[in-house]
Amino acid sequence: MREFDLGRAVPRTEDFPLLRGRGRYTDDIALPRQAHLYVLRSPHASARMRAIDLGAATAAPGVVAILTGKDAERDGLGTFSSAVQRKRPDGTANFVPPYRVLALDRVRHVGEPVAAVIAETLSAAKDAAELLDVDWEILPSVTDTAAASLPGTAAVWDDVPDNICFIHRVGDKAAVDAAFARARHVVAQRFRISRVAANPMEGRTALGVYDERDGRYTLYAGLQGVHRTRVELASSIFRLPTSRFRVVSPDVGGGFGMKGSAFPELALVLWAARRIGRPVKWTAERSESFIADHHARDNVSDVALALDEHGMFLALRVETVANLGAFLATMGVHVATNNLGGLAGTYTTPYLHATVTGVFSNTSATCPYRGAGRPEASYCIERIIDIAARDIGFDPVELRRRNMIPAEAMPYKTGLVFTYDSGEFEKTLDMALELADWTGVAARRAEARRRGKLYGAGLASVIEIAGGPADFPLEEAIEIRFDPTGHATVLAGTHSHGQGHETMYRQFAGHLLGLAPERVRILYGDTDAVFHGRGTFGSRSASVGGAAFVVAARKIIDKGKIIAGHLLEASALDIEFADGRFSVAGTDRTVDLAEVAVASFIPQRVPRGLELGLDARAVVTPPGPTFPNGCHVCEVEIDPETGVVKIVRYTVVDDVGRVVNPLLLKGQIHGGIAQGAGQALCEALIYDHASGQLLTGSFMDYCMPRADDLPSFAVGSNEVPAKTNPLGIKGAGEAGTVGALPAVLNAVNDALGPLGIRHFDMPATPERLWRAIRDAEAKKMPLSQ
Repeated sequence: MREFDLGRAVPRTEDFPLLRGRGRYTDDIALPRQAHLYVLRSPHASARMRAIDLGAATAAPGVVAILTGKDAERDGLGTFSSAVQRKRPDGTANFVPPYRVLALDRVRHVGEPVAAVIAETLSAAKDAAELLDVDWEILPSVTDTAAASLPGTAAVWDDVPDNICFIHRVGDKAAVDAAFARARHVVAQRFRISRVAANPMEGRTALGVYDERDGRYTLYAGLQGVHRTRVELASSIFRLPTSRFRVVSPDVGGGFGMKGSAFPELALVLWAARRIGRPVKWTAERSESFIADHHARDNVSDVALALDEHGMFLALRVETVANLGAFLATMGVHVATNNLGGLAGTYTTPYLHATVTGVFSNTSATCPYRGAGRPEASYCIERIIDIAARDIGFDPVELRRRNMIPAEAMPYKTGLVFTYDSGEFEKTLDMALELADWTGVAARRAEARRRGKLYGAGLASVIEIAGGPADFPLEEAIEIRFDPTGHATVLAGTHSHGQGHETMYRQFAGHLLGLAPERVRILYGDTDAVFHGRGTFGSRSASVGGAAFVVAARKIIDKGKIIAGHLLEASALDIEFADGRFSVAGTDRTVDLAEVAVASFIPQRVPRGLELGLDARAVVTPPGPTFPNGCHVCEVEIDPETGVVKIVRYTVVDDVGRVVNPLLLKGQIHGGIAQGAGQALCEALIYDHASGQLLTGSFMDYCMPRADDLPSFAVGSNEVPAKTNPLGIKGAGEAGTVGALPAVLNAVNDALGPLGIRHFDMPATPERLWRAIRDAEAKKMPLSQ
């Protein structure tokens, strides 16, 4: 039983059915009389719909109904909300575009839903959609982030002629300006962080059911949080009580933040099901996902670091333009503004100031994606430190070390918005350098040079917020319910889409209640079964869900002591609990938790007046967020003849607080590194600036990292327990991505440095690297022979 205690490397309990093909994803669900929905999408980045002719499509074989934006307006459907609000330059609230389920008279990005075709089969729906005749008036568009707010640029929304959604400032501008004025060194650089797609293995799918008997809607969809989606659909779109909606999220093949957003298709299948009186299913194809899913990242930052003559950081200034897309995703504004605290990094920089200008463009909305603003912040600070080291002549390790926050300074209020509760940043740095054999870098560089390769080594000391936001951490719910046979069901408000929550919660049950894993069932992702929950995002499930589990377990134990005292003929005050057994203090009389649970359902075996059954629920709001941190070391080789870059070594030491399960931790770190490295080396969504068309709309053009692009990772851990939750957990889901993005690009730039290249932006594709190397060589060539 104790093999499932915390800290043990137990295999994932949920994998056996998944590996045998017995997972149950939304697309696996087929209901009687189910119809299929296909979405006609805008082929233009900006256009006015003069008219849409439904005649031929309506008469096509198998068509059940065709719905348009005007139908949605007549039926009173509302628009999606934005969870976070900021200010316009004039101090007024930022403009929230009317994000409809179907476009009304105007489209504002390629892929925007125009009409929903419902038919007996998907093929029939597709065939009918080709018969829809839309009279388009093509309008000017803008897709480039840096150009979106420039004078003369096409306005995405008439209400916002300058395309500026908000300007958000944080930090002490006056102190920063003064520090820059007295600095010995000022290092500045513009960074472009590319737009990327989440591309989960399972695309988005939705199945809607309407029961006219009680006027109730049921949605099956791959989501990261069912309760938040239910509230959004009920309140913003249908304007009905949440009790009229059930949302079920079965197995989910990856989410990465994107599936935490509300999307038009979720509402479309429910609305269509009510209109036709039958279940309606929609499943995205991969090419559709590229234009229909929300995108991520996409910002341009001007970063400047001020240093004194000893290399001490005096101030950091960051001015960012963040591309929000044409609409605001549920948490789109959050991504651009709520994780700016990460700019402080692991350093004692006394003064920081950041300005974020959120702009609209004729592109898909941007939403959280593994890291949600933290990789961008870490990239800005870690990249500018490496540039400063090269420009001024410092060793990059030494420059970081002399500016690091010492462990004895904890808790530490940074120069921006975060207060770190714990961390041993220099120790983590030293552990990573030792694990990476940093002293051997020079020899490996020389050996690579002999083979004609450019060699680079880069590191990043990063920190992120988890379980936040910082100013109002969100609650999580857990219910533990025993049945009459003594088995327990854990109903979790979080949602697992690959993280291994079923294993984690069974480990919590073993650690806190002494329950064997086979006696514990885990249930989540159903609003009719789970009474409350915030869902899974922000690396919060283990820390906040774990804190709720602790409280619920204590309630189980407290009631169990009363029942155990009755069974053992002792006072509840004399009952102790350990390792799944209740005992009378100072005696050998014991009864285990399962026996107590069975007895709790038998009136004759519990004290008179005590409510039957053994169950408890807890909703816990943590006192503050956690701050996972770590040090990543990446080593690359670049072939100057082809531009191909290869990661040859990768090392990471992370402080994720108390480690629940080393196997799960390594899995999370590995996946995060792959996604961070993918963006650094190859991933990019690219729009044609003239037409607004997405040029990388398939895996033929959008490059994804593959297994053979990555080496075996060396992973270490420096456990420093968090102070803000009872289990000391900090979180690990996004740590790999937060560190990989800057570490990989620092390594690439280190390799390019000897050629005179000061900075090379992502993605480091072979073609872009080859051109950069050729350009650098040309600049070094004499003007005449």
